[in-house]
Order: sequence, then C-alpha cells, then structure tokens
Amino acid sequence: MKNKTRLYYDEDGDFLEISVGEPSECYAEEIEPGIFLRLDKKTGEIKSISVLDFRKRSHSRDIEFSFPIGFDLTDVKFGQKNF
Repeated sequence: MKNKTRLYYDEDGDFLEISVGEPSECYAEEIEPGIFLRLDKKTGEIKSISVLDFRKRSHSRDIEFSFPIGFDLTDVKFGQKNF
C-alpha cells in the first residue's frame, strides 16, 4: 500500500483524526470552525484531517466510516482552493 491510512478517535475529547502517509513536518489550517487540515510544509500535501466535536457534528449516536483503504488526499479540493 502506497499511503498508510490511520484513524484515531478520542471518545472523551470527541476528537477525530484521519491521517495518511508517513508523519512529516506540517502546519495546520482551520478550514471551518473546529475542522483542521495538516499540510506538509515542503510538499503542501494533506497529511491529516482533524475534527473537534466529531460526534456532535455527526448527529448520530453511532460512528460509521465508509472509505476505501489507502485513499489518497492529495487531490482533495475544498471550495476553490486546491490542497
């Protein structure tokens, strides 16, 4: 697999993070209140997405995930901005 995908959820803090690839030096950008992208300082590639108050935002008691294993975030577009 090219990019290892990791999922971390802290139930007490209601914090979700989905990260891809090997850790690197990054900076964070808040794209909406409580939603952050971590971007590689050298390449600009998205390394992770973090969501504060995840369960509250999901409007559900259950947390369900449906995504392909090893998905690639490098082509993600948010609004008019390419990350």
